[in-house]
Amino acid sequence: MRRVVQVTHAEVEAICLGYPGVTMDIKWKTERVFSIGSKMFCVCCADPDQSPGLSFKVEPARFLELTDQPGIKPAPYLARYHWVRLDSPAVLPAEQLSKLLYQAYLLVRAKLPKKRRDALPAL
Repeated sequence: MRRVVQVTHAEVEAICLGYPGVTMDIKWKTERVFSIGSKMFCVCCADPDQSPGLSFKVEPARFLELTDQPGIKPAPYLARYHWVRLDSPAVLPAEQLSKLLYQAYLLVRAKLPKKRRDALPAL
């Protein structure tokens, strides 16, 4: 039987900050926001004791598939832009979550204006 590795908030931060050109800041007093070119692609609570949830952008084609899974729902205020909210990073196996975070990064990066995209570090 294959062991499922789960991700912590610290690992989410390390994953997101490992992508070229990503910045992190605190918004709305308690949310750690990861952005590329000033556009956010992932949000998690800065205080893990308060809320273990995690939100990020997904491809429109995957939105319904993911929100049908237990522990994953449309992200409040952002669902219309195809964002999902996980009750905890542990809802998904590490490998799958890592791929989804990278896809969120690429989706947002691709939508940046060309001039801003060109100013970012190469992939």
